[in-house]
Amino acid sequence: MFTSTPSQLTAFHSLPLLPPLSPPQPNPFRETTKRTIPTTTISVSVRKLGLSPFRLRVSANSQAAPASAEASKLSSIPSEMKAWVYGEYGGVDVLKFDSKVSVPEVKEDQVLVKVVAAALNPVDFKRRQGKFKATDSPLPTVPGYDVAGVVVKVGSQVKDLKVGDEVYGDINEKALDGPEQFGSLAEYTAVQEKLLAPKPKNLDFVQAAGLPLAIETAYEGLERTGFSAGKSILVLNGAGGVGSLVIQLAKQVFGASKVAATSSTGKLELLKSLGVDLAIDYTKENFEDLPEKFDVVYDAIGQCDKAVKVVKEGGSVVALTGAVTPPGFRFVVTSNGAVLRKLNPYLESGKVKPVIDPKGPFPFTKVVEAFSYIETNRATGKVVVHPIP
Repeated sequence: MFTSTPSQLTAFHSLPLLPPLSPPQPNPFRETTKRTIPTTTISVSVRKLGLSPFRLRVSANSQAAPASAEASKLSSIPSEMKAWVYGEYGGVDVLKFDSKVSVPEVKEDQVLVKVVAAALNPVDFKRRQGKFKATDSPLPTVPGYDVAGVVVKVGSQVKDLKVGDEVYGDINEKALDGPEQFGSLAEYTAVQEKLLAPKPKNLDFVQAAGLPLAIETAYEGLERTGFSAGKSILVLNGAGGVGSLVIQLAKQVFGASKVAATSSTGKLELLKSLGVDLAIDYTKENFEDLPEKFDVVYDAIGQCDKAVKVVKEGGSVVALTGAVTPPGFRFVVTSNGAVLRKLNPYLESGKVKPVIDPKGPFPFTKVVEAFSYIETNRATGKVVVHPIP
């Protein structure tokens, strides 16, 4: 078990020159692949930030979260780190824990983030299964898109972020087109500055890690439909990671006149707590038989053929997964830190809340179990991994 210990952080803008690192020792993980993972230089780092376990389904308030421990111990960024990796596509059995993966190098426009928490998304297991290997980065892969953590090094062209900043984001600008080889299920990950935003002050790292890809997907989908105040929407799989945020954004940010959503019986109260006006139990009702029609149907489960039956003429159907039936459309989210910054006030005011699955967070040693769970399609909100040593 890799445990988390409280640590403290300070920002330094210069360090004495240090002698170069000696070449890393052969990595057993690398020996089974044709591609090596580069090393990096020594700089400032933080160790694990101690955080209380978070087990609430919905949580956010307008009060600032306790600040991270400040300023105490200076240590160099190691050349190697603990990470989960896979060197071939397949089921959860291809995931391997490795304690000697090289820390990624930081490019000019990137920052190095000490990962505190990471979250899983369906794209993570679809990528691992090889669903889009033609456009994937070369194996081996450290999986993980969503990250929340602390900046410990900045590239020469980084303009706004600095060492010590608490940030969150989706590290892959294009989800399916050459995603980063070094993901967030590791102690460190290198991220383009433009993909990150300051962590909302009232959220801890677990809550923040569960937001980026899902909230950006929810927002971009609504934008693409031209959703605006006074319109109605039906959300399929309203208790899921994306659906739970579509509900809240439609109501709190876009000004929806009516929000309907589907879920199983046990999650209907969650839907109502998120602002749903009409909660539909899909185990007892067929939403496609509803007498009313909606301006937008946001299908986050893969039932586009039924979704098109309840959209108004001239309306839009967003289909995140499964076959697309006209007038439905699909899009692939573009990660954008500016979207997160735009939404931060709604998160900090408590109007929009992260929804974290109550089975989590999963410790770093249980990443295989976390993957297995998200692949059941039964998660409520987001599946988060924390602490990350």
